[in-house]
Amino acid sequence: MHRVKHASIQSLKSIEYLVLFIIALATIFAIGEEILHMFAIKTVELADLLLLFIYLEVLAMVVNYIESGKLPIRMPLYIAIVALARYLILDMKGMDDWRILAISFSTILLATTVIVIRWGQLKMPYPKNQDYDS
Repeated sequence: MHRVKHASIQSLKSIEYLVLFIIALATIFAIGEEILHMFAIKTVELADLLLLFIYLEVLAMVVNYIESGKLPIRMPLYIAIVALARYLILDMKGMDDWRILAISFSTILLATTVIVIRWGQLKMPYPKNQDYDS
């Protein structure tokens, strides 16, 4: 039974690393496409830079996950904040007031969530001798 459990865990870990590798490759490909697009139009817009920051955060999240084996919840929240900012910047002229207000409120809610999580990590850290992953 122990061998089956070990083999199952190893198989799932291999699949996990394969998917992480695919995510990293796809992100690098998307970064390359964005850079080629900027060269093609011979201009760099704020939306392009924000998109590159989103890609950079995805890569950082993959690296962090590979190094630590854990995915900090703050990283996807940062990506969501930048994505909402990009969406707001790109489409603000075509949006009605309620949509702008909803996106702004969502961004504030995500930023507040990041602050609360960070405060909780600083004020109420997990004990060092306990393993919460098992």
